[in-house]
Amino acid sequence: MADKQPEPTKADDREIFKQAGPDGEFRRQNAQFRSYVSADPDSEFPAEKDRYVLYIVYGCPWAHRTNIVLHLKGLESIIQLVVLDYKLGPQGWFFSGRLGTDKVDPIYGFTHLRQLYWKADPSYDKRFTVPVLWDKKRETLVSNESSEIIRMLYTEFDEFLPEEKREAALKIYPENLRNEIEDMNEWVYETINNGVYKTGFATTQEAYDSHLYPLFESLARLEKHLSEPGHTPYLFGAHITEPDIRLFTTLIRFDVAYHTIFKCNLKMIRHDFPRLHEWLRMLYWDSSDRTNGGAFKNTTKFDQIKIGYATGLEAATAVVPGGPDPDILPLELDKYPGFSVSPEAGKHYPGFSVL
Repeated sequence: MADKQPEPTKADDREIFKQAGPDGEFRRQNAQFRSYVSADPDSEFPAEKDRYVLYIVYGCPWAHRTNIVLHLKGLESIIQLVVLDYKLGPQGWFFSGRLGTDKVDPIYGFTHLRQLYWKADPSYDKRFTVPVLWDKKRETLVSNESSEIIRMLYTEFDEFLPEEKREAALKIYPENLRNEIEDMNEWVYETINNGVYKTGFATTQEAYDSHLYPLFESLARLEKHLSEPGHTPYLFGAHITEPDIRLFTTLIRFDVAYHTIFKCNLKMIRHDFPRLHEWLRMLYWDSSDRTNGGAFKNTTKFDQIKIGYATGLEAATAVVPGGPDPDILPLELDKYPGFSVSPEAGKHYPGFSVL
């Protein structure tokens, strides 16, 4: 049964969800909940099976990061996944049951994500963002910072997983590459992951121009990076690492949403960045053990991505762009002997061979 707590008096909803400031610049809110789940049984939030819930929206790239890692690690039976509607409403993310999302919050019967935030902190008056990692035992919000949630998932639940799914085998965040990973994370976040938002939410020409061009300079930098020795097939060689996951969730949305809806339209990934395009398709189409049967593809919902970005806040009549067609192109499989892809790929692309 839903928790019938009274809703605290809040600032105007439009102010809570306002994207750009008076100067036309978008400034992302820092995550307010920064606790950590640990493998240490004596910690504040010890890793336990069936204790934690991950709340996501399929359209959100930050939530997508966590969902990819959840599936890449095979944690679906350890951590409960709850999916909200793909549209952002005047009262924030909500439940609807549309397109396979949850009808209501299965834990408390809530209808909106903000009710969960207020259960954790009745005085909370910031944005109600996803992802959210929730502790059912203590009935509180552990973290709403995606970059920290994914690192919890790399290691802290490994005792519940077979050896081949543990961090020692997967090497998502290997010690010998951490300096390079941190360096790449910093500039990719600033100019690409968050850069598309600073471009798309800009309300002045000056703000738009100041982020559009650095965005494409960084994409060119990544294209060059992939041409260098030791940087194939993934960003840091033979293993899928954290930068692959963090970049994927932006680039899989680029041609279908950011290029058109966010006006990030100097170039497209599929036409202008051949190495990035190949890297993106390798991750998406791979259904082998490397991706635990398709962690990237199976967590990507193009319909919800397009609708979510096109409609946005208080834009229920917005037109959803039809293209590009297809959402993602197939791989040239003759370049990858033995490469395994999802069987339905051939249904969408006649003549596309599936190994």
